[in-house]
Amino acid sequence: MRLNNKIQTILLGSFALLCMLQSYGQQDPQYTQYMYNHSMINPAYAGSQDGLNIFGLYRAQWVGLEGAPKTATLSINTPLSQSGLGLGVNFTNDNLGVMDENTLSVDLSYAIDLNYQYKLAFGLKGSANILDVNYSKLSIYNPTDPVVVEDIKNKFTPNIGAGLFLYADRAYAGVSVPNLFTRYRYNDDAVKTMNQELHVYLTGGYVFDVNPNLQFKPATLIKIEQGSPMQVDLSANFLFAEKLTVGAAYRWDASISGLIGFQLSKQIFIGYSYDAETTKLANYQNGSHEIFMQFKLFNVFKRVTPPRFF
Repeated sequence: MRLNNKIQTILLGSFALLCMLQSYGQQDPQYTQYMYNHSMINPAYAGSQDGLNIFGLYRAQWVGLEGAPKTATLSINTPLSQSGLGLGVNFTNDNLGVMDENTLSVDLSYAIDLNYQYKLAFGLKGSANILDVNYSKLSIYNPTDPVVVEDIKNKFTPNIGAGLFLYADRAYAGVSVPNLFTRYRYNDDAVKTMNQELHVYLTGGYVFDVNPNLQFKPATLIKIEQGSPMQVDLSANFLFAEKLTVGAAYRWDASISGLIGFQLSKQIFIGYSYDAETTKLANYQNGSHEIFMQFKLFNVFKRVTPPRFF
């Protein structure tokens, strides 16, 4: 009887994890305001700004749903010299139910001039991932049953990634694979292993001048993952008098979002977004919140300075 209960608990826990990850729609963290900091997904973005760029973000997804994803990210990147080299450091904490994952990555990029307007950057990413899984957080039908499921603690996994980033003062396009190697997210004798599949990201955007005090930038992010439907994000932002940003976004067959941002000074920009689910999941949660702060120290080196949108 105890053996059956143990098997039932393990299967139930495994099913809960798989359902959460499946409904999560991806195994990499998800961002709505990706257009403000591409270094989270593309190492070639490092150094593309005209100086030191510090970006901090916190995302609470599916608020009100127990065990829903929570993500905190800190990114720092800067050009190293006028030779076109760029360096970035990123830290991400991703919490999902019983899983807590910390990732530290270093980006190195090199940009070349294609013409007087466009630059093309090549980037490499090296990352270290530490995973903890606490199965004691799982709900079971019979809590008095002496079930022992071994936790996963400090599971270390290295990885590498690569990307390209084409940019000018009014346009950008990128392609990246943050993690080139498939890895096991769970590797415990009692639970089936599950691979983290390769993700390919495609990004693009353009800035239009509507009038001297109004700019408009549509942007898109496309994520391709083996074994999952392609995810398409579409966004449109308006910048008023270089102070206030207002926009909307749509994640195909998943959610709609409202975005707002304030340019507090030449160096500091803050932003907020709210996602409303368009799926059946909307009945079980209260939306997703995302907030960030960006600090830029310009004019360290004379390079192409993209608009503040990206």
